[in-house]
Amino acid sequence: MSDPGTSTPPAEPPADRYGTRAPRRRSGRGRTVAVVAGLAAAVAVVAWFSFDQSRDQPVSFDAVGFEVQGPERTDITFQVHMPPGTTAVCTVDALAPSYAQVGTLDVPVGPADESTSTYTVQIRTSEEATTAVVADCATTS
Repeated sequence: MSDPGTSTPPAEPPADRYGTRAPRRRSGRGRTVAVVAGLAAAVAVVAWFSFDQSRDQPVSFDAVGFEVQGPERTDITFQVHMPPGTTAVCTVDALAPSYAQVGTLDVPVGPADESTSTYTVQIRTSEEATTAVVADCATTS
C-alpha cells in the first residue's frame, strides 16, 4: 500500500511517440496574405461580372400590375428603365395556375426621352391566365 503523503509523478508518453519535433506554429502572416489575395480575387470577379452585365444589358424592368380580361386576354402594365435613346424588346408572358405559359408577346420599347417608361399591353391567351410577368428585356442593335 502506498503512503498518502507521497505522490507519484504523472506518466509521460513513450519517447518519439508523437515525433521528435515540436509542433510548428503557423505564421499568421501567411494566413493573412492568403485571405487578402482570396478577397482581392473575389472582388475582381464580382466587378468583372457587374461591368459585363451593365455593358450588355443596360435595361431593367418592373411589372406594375396585370388584369385578367377573360380566357382570351390578359393585360399587363410594366416599366422599363434604360438610358434615354435606347431601344429594347421586352417579352411578357401570361401564365396559368400551373405556371404554364398560355400567352406571350414581344413588345418593342423606346427610344424615350426619359430613363423610365411605362407600357400597358394586351397578351392574347389560349386559356385563362392567373398572372402576367415580364420575362426579359434586351437592347436591340
